[in-house]
Amino acid sequence: MCKGIGIVGKYRIYEWLSQFQLKQISAPAVEQLIKVGQIKARNVTTFSSSYIQLMRSSNLVSKIIGNDQWVSLCDSMYPSALKESYAPPIIMFYRGNLSLATGQLLGIVGARDASKYSFEILKKLIPGEISHRMTIVSGLAKGVDTWAHQCAIANQGKTIAVIGTGLDIAYPVANKYLQAQIGRNHLLISEYPSGTKGFRNHFPERNRIIAGLVQSLLVTEAKHHSGSLITANLALQNNRNVLAVPGNIINDLSVGTNELIAAGAKPILCSKDILEEFIS
Repeated sequence: MCKGIGIVGKYRIYEWLSQFQLKQISAPAVEQLIKVGQIKARNVTTFSSSYIQLMRSSNLVSKIIGNDQWVSLCDSMYPSALKESYAPPIIMFYRGNLSLATGQLLGIVGARDASKYSFEILKKLIPGEISHRMTIVSGLAKGVDTWAHQCAIANQGKTIAVIGTGLDIAYPVANKYLQAQIGRNHLLISEYPSGTKGFRNHFPERNRIIAGLVQSLLVTEAKHHSGSLITANLALQNNRNVLAVPGNIINDLSVGTNELIAAGAKPILCSKDILEEFIS
C-alpha cells in the first residue's frame, strides 16, 4: 500500500514486525522500516512520504479495506500453501468463498493471444473429473485465463481468479461480468486494495500468488520468455508440479510449452495425466 517498496521488502518488514514489534502499540519510525525493508536509495523519498501520508490518515483502515473482506498472514484462514510460498502477500483481499483456496487447486495459464488450440485443450481436459475434483486457478487475463475460468464454470466446477488490480476494477474491462460472477459464486483474490489500477509490475506479482496457491500448474500455450513461463518458474521454485501441453514445433505459441517439457515438465495429453499428479 506504500509506494516505493516491493513485495520482498514488504515481507522483510512483516517478519521483523512479527518478531519484535507485536507488543508495541505505536507505529514504527519510517527510518527503521527503510532499514529493515532494505529500501533502495532511489525509493527512500517516495516510501517515506507515502508512509507518513498513510499514517496521518484519520480513516486509514476504512480507506484501504472498503467493503472487501480480507485475510492476513497472521490469520488461521490464510491458505497454508500460499503462506509457505515465496514472498506471500501480507494482506489478501477477497470476495467469495475463501475455503476454496484450501482444496485441490490446479493452476491454468497460457498466452493472452492464445489460439483455438488452447480453447480445444481446455474443452478436452476440464470437463468431468477435473472440474468435479479440482478448483481451477488463473489470473482473469484475456485468452487462456478467461477460457479456463469460463470452462470451469460451464462444467459446474469451481474457480479462483487472482487479479492484479483492486477487486472493484475489472481488467480487461471485457471480463467485468465474469469477474463479478467469480466474486459472487467462487473466489476473487487480490493483494491490492480497492481502487488500485493495474500497473505493469502487478501482473508478475499476481503470478507468484497463483504459483503459490496451487499444487500443480498447467501451461497450454506460451511464447518464448512469456509471462506464463515466469509463472511456471515460480511454481518450480515453490516445489509445485509443472505440466505443459506439447504443441506444433513451428508455432511460436508452442515454443514455451515445448521448452518446459524439454526441461522436465510433465507432458499432458489427457485429463488422466493431470489426475495422476493429485493422486500420487
